[in-house]
Amino acid sequence: METSQREELASFLTVLPPVDFCCVYGSTLHPNNQDKSKMVDYILGVSDPLQWHSENLKMNSDHYASWMVHLGGSRLITKVADNVGVGVHFNPFVNWNDRKLKYGVVRMHDLVQDILDWNRFYLSGRLQKPVHLLVDKLDLEEVNSVNKRAAVSAALLLLPPKFTEEDLYAKICSLSYMGDLRMLFAEDTNKVNKIVKGQFNLFKSMYKPFLEECETKQLLRFLSAEASQAKLVQDSGLSASRSLVSSLPASVRSQMGKLLGEKKTLSETGRVLGEVCISSREEAAKCMEKVMKRRVMVSSARQAVSGFLAAGAVNATMYLSQKMRKAWNSQS
Repeated sequence: METSQREELASFLTVLPPVDFCCVYGSTLHPNNQDKSKMVDYILGVSDPLQWHSENLKMNSDHYASWMVHLGGSRLITKVADNVGVGVHFNPFVNWNDRKLKYGVVRMHDLVQDILDWNRFYLSGRLQKPVHLLVDKLDLEEVNSVNKRAAVSAALLLLPPKFTEEDLYAKICSLSYMGDLRMLFAEDTNKVNKIVKGQFNLFKSMYKPFLEECETKQLLRFLSAEASQAKLVQDSGLSASRSLVSSLPASVRSQMGKLLGEKKTLSETGRVLGEVCISSREEAAKCMEKVMKRRVMVSSARQAVSGFLAAGAVNATMYLSQKMRKAWNSQS
């Protein structure tokens, strides 16, 4: 991202209360994107959403649905995000500097938990794709390396023995859409391919260290290095599959253990660990996919309801109609 574009996007933060974390994502990251009519997407991490929304209501009450402002203010906004949604409150269709913006506000503790454990697999899925950091006071970029490493392991489990580099990034990208109810009627069916093709070099630089790790562990190797069609081959044996499963977040392994069974092992430090019982790679892949689909389905449904309430009827209808138009165009 060019310095001028970065400064323009960061300047929006001057009209908001301070944040601990901020990133922008979506089509604004595409190197050839010149369309200023597209909505710019922000994620904002704050230590105390109740306090942050209270301050923001004084500064930017027009960013919020009027019914929320009048009926409960910051307390209602936070309660809907936490109890109905997955801890994120979105303000869409914010007009600023001849642009339309959407920003989501999340508690830093919840964001870190989702990154490390995929307990909701909502924003963690977003951060497996390219984003541009504007603020990172707590070094979340380093924390997110755990998330990206786990994403590589999950994608490899779902891929065949031979695949291209583009296949790998598409599989990583698709993890957060497995089971997403919006994909049935309100999302572009070609979304994953468009994201990967439009940001291939960003994916490549983002995942290079983790692919090198896998090469060192002899889990995969490059057969060729021809741009997006670079071919890779992975070890599909049982030992490699167990290694990939062991790299998944604890909450995912726990759910897989309930379905496939687990055996207790003692670590070098004396901790009792649960190891998922795997009899075949196919079994492990299907089980993980089932766990992830269920998780994404629940989170996407909860956030859809929360988003409708947070946006207000007019904005929510406008947003949904735009999404459905994209979905319809992609299918036709």
